[in-house]
Amino acid sequence: TVCLICAVSDAVLILVGVLGFAEIINSFDRLEEVARYGGALFLTLYGGHNLYLAWKTEHRLKAQGEVNLSLSITILTCLAFTWLNPHVYLDTVVLMGTIASQYEQQKYLFALGAICASFIFFFSLGYGARVLIPIFLKPMAWKILEVFIGITMLFIAISLLL
Repeated sequence: TVCLICAVSDAVLILVGVLGFAEIINSFDRLEEVARYGGALFLTLYGGHNLYLAWKTEHRLKAQGEVNLSLSITILTCLAFTWLNPHVYLDTVVLMGTIASQYEQQKYLFALGAICASFIFFFSLGYGARVLIPIFLKPMAWKILEVFIGITMLFIAISLLL
């Protein structure tokens, strides 16, 4: 249920970004440039922050055991974490809309690809979490993840500029 809520919510936000925000960007010549450079700046800072965290912090997963919540509480919590998170709007609506605006002819394929990737990500994460617990008990795993995220964000920032 949680995987499905997250994936469907992400799909809706991706569509809003690709079909809605991209249209707004394409309607105003300078807005595309501002969104592209603003997105590149955001991703550079975000990527740099992840690289800094990898260098400076010692994360460790501390599993507390199972928590049994009712389905309605789980659904409401998941919806709140998803739709009340301002970062999700930056990532899916603004950033995806900005990137999609560069591929006007293929924006529907871009959206479909992003939605498929989102479903794969959320279901892999949801069902693979038990497998990942022993890995993320080790601080080095967090460092590797932070470096991977940092490099990925910097790569996307560079692609926005090119």
